Amino acid sequence: MEKTVVVEATPQALADRVADRFLARVRARTRNGRIAHIALTGGSMGGAVLGAVRVHPRVGEIDWSLVHFWWGDERYVARADADRNALQSRGALLDHIPVPAENVHEVAASDSGLSLDEAAEAYAAELARFGSDEQPWPSFAVCFLGVGPDGHIASLFPDRPEVTVTDAAALAVRDSPKPPPERVTLTRPVLNASKRVWLVLTGADKASALGLALAGANYANVPVAGAKGRKRTVFFVDEAAASEVSPDLFDQTY
Repeated sequence: MEKTVVVEATPQALADRVADRFLARVRARTRNGRIAHIALTGGSMGGAVLGAVRVHPRVGEIDWSLVHFWWGDERYVARADADRNALQSRGALLDHIPVPAENVHEVAASDSGLSLDEAAEAYAAELARFGSDEQPWPSFAVCFLGVGPDGHIASLFPDRPEVTVTDAAALAVRDSPKPPPERVTLTRPVLNASKRVWLVLTGADKASALGLALAGANYANVPVAGAKGRKRTVFFVDEAAASEVSPDLFDQTY
């Protein structure tokens, strides 16, 4: 599957572009009453995209009762902690659209009464409710992923055992190289079962990771290089992040 690179001049222009594509994709998916499972990401661009969706003129055209939201990873912190991806996503979009509460699938927080391992197990069990015996997790219509300067995606960090796990849907992560230290992450098989993987990255500090991903680096060393959707893998980037990529690889038609 080819990897597509879409470039916009600024982070805000990029967020607007992604929001537009996202709403078009969700509308196409749900038009005939089909369910759309979406995996969200945290970080500044994750929030910027959701904020752009919230103010988009077509946001009211979606039947949000057909959309289920998940997260590629979550920080194991208290429910009201500002570090929590779900809290950021709710503030940016989810609390502003008519999505049923049961369609929002959060990882258990550190003050939920579940341990870190139990939180990961509970998330895997929740995923399995929407999967099959062969694939105990849903196939996301769109899986958003941020990318770290080190090439990490979700909470799959370079040269750590979580990157290569294939026999679990969700994992507890301890001693994360990026704070906070405790997290829950989806595994590579779950991410790559997505129909579309959309990686959103901005800034010159992401240019190297983007270049390595497009060059086909070893995913154990550069996890983003192993991210791929079954139908599409799209890198949405700003000009700063694209500074080391040949313009021949850009596809502005997507």
